[in-house]
Amino acid sequence: MTGQATFWRGDTSLVLASGSATRRQLLEAAGLPVEVVRPDVDERAIEADFIAMGGSPAGVAAALADAKALSVSPAHTGRTVLAADQMLVCEGRPFHKPEGTAAAERQIAMLAGRRHELTSAFTLARDGKIIGRGASSAALTMRPLAPGFIRDYVALAGTAATTSVGGYQLEGLGIHLFEAIEGDHSTILGLPMLSLLAALRELDLVA
Repeated sequence: MTGQATFWRGDTSLVLASGSATRRQLLEAAGLPVEVVRPDVDERAIEADFIAMGGSPAGVAAALADAKALSVSPAHTGRTVLAADQMLVCEGRPFHKPEGTAAAERQIAMLAGRRHELTSAFTLARDGKIIGRGASSAALTMRPLAPGFIRDYVALAGTAATTSVGGYQLEGLGIHLFEAIEGDHSTILGLPMLSLLAALRELDLVA
């Protein structure tokens, strides 16, 4: 590879099995060439099966990352496929992307004044086999919020309140919701870049 991807050592670009614009931006900002391929998996079914088998809510992210990577990898022979997922857990309860503004308001109200954990996991696959994994967690404490403030926030945030788990995007207006944040910023955004780059170095794919 040539041009700006000076740290990338792969012969072809990384295949990102995700429709997340944020994950793509994180990779490109680090100089990694990316080709996006959306995985076709039933996330809620995978989550239900994982929990039924005794898996923890926080472990769902890793199970989903595995499924996404393995669903895309067979069609891209010789290519390195990256998939990632994220799980938000508050007091043992998992949260998903809210379906609509009313659901976003309810989620934020449930998280307000409480500490929750975000776990972001990634899987690397090649030729239908997993060749690397990693995960990282961050803890976030949302400040107490009045119902009127929550309604105003959701209205101002627009689609950002319904496209992210927990109803917020920390890199935007969502920062107004918090009083404390512990953890790596890229982990909070959905892709633990420090762990990922370490895994890619082990595979001799980055300098």
